[in-house]
Amino acid sequence: MDVNSVDASGNTLLMQTVQRGNMDFFDYLLKHRARINTRNRNGETALSLAAYKGKLPFVKRLVEAGADVNLYGWPPLIYASFNGHAAVVDYLLKKGAEVNARTANGSTALLFAARFGHLEVVELLLQNNADPNLANERGATAIDWALKTENTDIADLLRKAGGRPGNPAAIERSK
Repeated sequence: MDVNSVDASGNTLLMQTVQRGNMDFFDYLLKHRARINTRNRNGETALSLAAYKGKLPFVKRLVEAGADVNLYGWPPLIYASFNGHAAVVDYLLKKGAEVNARTANGSTALLFAARFGHLEVVELLLQNNADPNLANERGATAIDWALKTENTDIADLLRKAGGRPGNPAAIERSK
């Protein structure tokens, strides 16, 4: 069996195994040197997918095997923050994930956590020196998104951390 084979979408066996949650086969693939930083057609890696799904045991094994926690594009920290997976966010930060990493449009993990109402993730990111004033390419900051989505607890927390509104009108254009 070719442990590095891919499907039509470019998903490796390792990625497919993460999505299905089969730890035994996952360990088999790692033991047989499956490539861990291969990207599919969407630019995702096995670590990205594990972070997105909040599968901490898979995240840990991938990082221990040398997976890149600071991938260019959509880093795993952003995937985990987007979905509010606080335990994964905490682990990735402890393993050196760049807290202020950006997507191609300038969005950060903090911006996504604020936008989608993930208070615990916002707290973790701020405790790890996330900049509350970084704006995306349209000028919207985390506080703009928190206010737009009526996450007032998050907006208050961001204000206490020195966060300021950027360009709230940009949110209407970026939907």
